[in-house]
Amino acid sequence: MTISNRLPWTRWCVGAWLGWCALAIPLVTTAQTPAAAARAVGAITLNFNDAEIEAVARALAAATGRAIVVDPRVKGTLTLVTDAPVRLPAALAQFGAELRLRGYALVESAGILKIVPEAEAKLLGGPVLTDAAPGAGEGQLVTQIFRLQHENANQLVPILRPLISPNNPITVNNTQNALIITDYADSLRRIARIVAALDVGTATDLEVIPLQHAVASDIVGWLRQLLDDDGLPGAQRQPGGPRTTVLADSRSNSVLLRASHPARLALARALIERLDRPSAATAAANIHVVYLRNADATQLAQTLRAALAATASAGDSAAASPTPAPTAQAPGGLGGNTSPTAGATSGAASRAAGTAITMASAQATGGQVQADPANNALIITAPEPLYRELRRVIDQLDVRRAQVYVESLIAEVSADKASEIGVQWQTVLGRSGDSAIGLLGTNFGTGGANILNLATQNGGQGQLPAAGFNVGVAQRIGGVYVLSALARFLETEGDANILSTPNLLTLDNEEAKIVIGQNVPFITGQYTANNTNQGAVNPFQTIERRDVGLTLRVRPQINENGTVKLQIFQEVSSVLPSSVNNPSGLITNKRAIESTVLVDDGGIVVLGGLLQDEYGGNQDKVPGLGDVPVLGNLFRSEKRSRKKTNLMVFLRPVVVRDARAGDALAMDRYQWMRSLQQQAQPEPSRWHPIQDAPVLPPQWPLTPAVAPAVDAATPTSPPDAASPPPPEQ
Repeated sequence: MTISNRLPWTRWCVGAWLGWCALAIPLVTTAQTPAAAARAVGAITLNFNDAEIEAVARALAAATGRAIVVDPRVKGTLTLVTDAPVRLPAALAQFGAELRLRGYALVESAGILKIVPEAEAKLLGGPVLTDAAPGAGEGQLVTQIFRLQHENANQLVPILRPLISPNNPITVNNTQNALIITDYADSLRRIARIVAALDVGTATDLEVIPLQHAVASDIVGWLRQLLDDDGLPGAQRQPGGPRTTVLADSRSNSVLLRASHPARLALARALIERLDRPSAATAAANIHVVYLRNADATQLAQTLRAALAATASAGDSAAASPTPAPTAQAPGGLGGNTSPTAGATSGAASRAAGTAITMASAQATGGQVQADPANNALIITAPEPLYRELRRVIDQLDVRRAQVYVESLIAEVSADKASEIGVQWQTVLGRSGDSAIGLLGTNFGTGGANILNLATQNGGQGQLPAAGFNVGVAQRIGGVYVLSALARFLETEGDANILSTPNLLTLDNEEAKIVIGQNVPFITGQYTANNTNQGAVNPFQTIERRDVGLTLRVRPQINENGTVKLQIFQEVSSVLPSSVNNPSGLITNKRAIESTVLVDDGGIVVLGGLLQDEYGGNQDKVPGLGDVPVLGNLFRSEKRSRKKTNLMVFLRPVVVRDARAGDALAMDRYQWMRSLQQQAQPEPSRWHPIQDAPVLPPQWPLTPAVAPAVDAATPTSPPDAASPPPPEQ
């Protein structure tokens, strides 16, 4: 069966003549369409010369019986010619290859073939394979997941990226160490073979080398610089190069080696043999210098001196106590058997006693530990056995301490509502010229709410009525208007929503404090000295400044099971605005909480809070008359208020165990602050010369511009002058 886009005039004429014959002479026949014939045969011959892509897609859809949808953005022509019949899957694959050359892709989604631009093909729902399944067509866009067993996925990206089409992505899933690649099926089969060849297990050798003279932690520091950094200060190991893992076991004073190649293991073993030699100068002087990596030299020296003193006391007690005679063993029989548990216990006790006696005798012979704060180093004067015991203790104590990032959240929501309604009136009883007159009325309130204060004011020297809606009636007396009645209506509402989020970072078992507020002076005393000779007065006051605002003090303690014990003190204080001019001093509002809680790493705990609903009422009235219904409102003044306060304090500790976690936390806070600065930019204005506000740079350098000469994570003490130098590589 041949599918073509060429139709000569002769064929058209013959076809028309046959059509007229079919209308004139009815024939009962069974005819087959070209598409049905092609599907029946299973092979077609392609003969498209400079044909429209949409026309070719319709022809192939009819031949294969599959739905093919063409994106409206797909334009152009193509040439698709085969010399011999090809099977339908091969025809679709050849069609997809021609589309790929023109920047289009053939994608299968829900059983429908779609022709779309290649840049957007990866967004459609194509087939997803988890292995090298051969079911997808050669020209189709497929997504395949490669789960690596041995090789690092990030190291394969630069190798595979040039082999993938520029518009198709390659993504790394670090959690499962997998590669997610979207490309054409034939290209993915080739990539699968490359990945299978690279993802092979590397033969690693593991060896434990006990040391006779040197200290394991010192040897490990030198080996890491020689093997991984090529002995050059600041040099970085190339990714994918030979890897050698070196660890120190302080308990057995051994070095653990693991290398990816036997030659690297042999090189490390040779270096250890040359470095593990006794130092003549150190053995004679018994003076050792130990540079600390993380611990404080002064505090660690005090701890070691206390341990030496306790060991010396234990050694003296063990030496003074009588040694028990060995138990006689019966010759043969059951009575001659001894308990293996008892033997192990006595052996451990004898070893402990031997160590104690050794350290005690060394202390008696002059073992000392001094601190050098300038270099953060310890100077140990002790014989070699005691020095090794001390180094084992130092290696266990001189470790990187974890940090705790404490986030605190203080939420306070309050609502105040108050109302006041009152009527006051005054009148004069009598006539002008009378020797005595009377006064009748009510008087409630103070200041601008007092009718007498308002009635007796002179011109503009008086005070204004109090806040609210005031209705008054004035009476003309002697040519002067005097206020005789006053009605006051007032309603106030106030809402507050306060959110404070103080946070701070501190070391494990170290107290940290943050104060955000003002340093306010409080009067603690005053004195006035009268100088009777000159009549002068010399007053003075004594004040004490206190922090008013937000205070957070915390001491975290990280437990072995991952929980964090927190000793918390939190205080929120403020100065009452109405007490600023108070002669007796300032009045402060204070909310404080002090507690000790246990929280999981990253968990949220509620420290405490306050839920307060307060109602207050005050009524001034004339006895008897103020209780009369309706008319009693003319003889009373009433105030009502209601205040609701909701306060909650939340806490969330996050343990930062290494530098990577600290960098991630710092970058997160850095980007958050930068986004706030970008949102706080001023609006553009042609009348102002300042058009922008400062913004943090987009990328914060988390790594130093110049690499340090010595790795800060594993600093080591320099070798002794008499010790052999490290071999050159």
